[in-house]
Amino acid sequence: MNQMLQDPQTETSQTTQPPVPVGPPAVEHPRFAKPQRVAFVQACWHRDVVEEARIAFVKEAEARHLTHVDVFEVPGSFEIPLHAQVLAKTRRYTAIVAAGLVVDGGIYRHEFVADTVIKALMDVQLRTEVPVFSAVLTPQQFHETEVHYDFFRRHFAIKGVEVAAACAETLLGLERLRGQVAAGIV
Repeated sequence: MNQMLQDPQTETSQTTQPPVPVGPPAVEHPRFAKPQRVAFVQACWHRDVVEEARIAFVKEAEARHLTHVDVFEVPGSFEIPLHAQVLAKTRRYTAIVAAGLVVDGGIYRHEFVADTVIKALMDVQLRTEVPVFSAVLTPQQFHETEVHYDFFRRHFAIKGVEVAAACAETLLGLERLRGQVAAGIV
């Protein structure tokens, strides 16, 4: 009989250890009762900065079970409210997200443009009852230097995650509220 003798240490080294998880545990977000479709309206002015919000939004939205995101581009932030209104009136979208960068170009007061855009977005959501979220940002100072571009790219990525969280949480809350209204609870 041919038997090989195995060293006891060899046998113990062959047992597999469970893998050690890397990073924080995955968070399981609540699921929606019905599929949600979101429109993401992005201004093309400073696209390389603004698109960071879209990229981060889509990633976080998927983690929160918002898997139907349609992206629309407009020339600048000033054009976002009209697109948001047309999209809201289609009733195809349960939410609309706007992203843009309004900077001081030295010719006009950029604060007025940003204020007008935000007020118009609020008006769209109140008239149509389709929630509209804003990642339209107006920095106090923006200089076209690599340092500022890098800073605002990172900032827009953070805002993309935040607006995805706000969008998902609001849609879940509205879904719950509309269910309560339909049941006569509210």
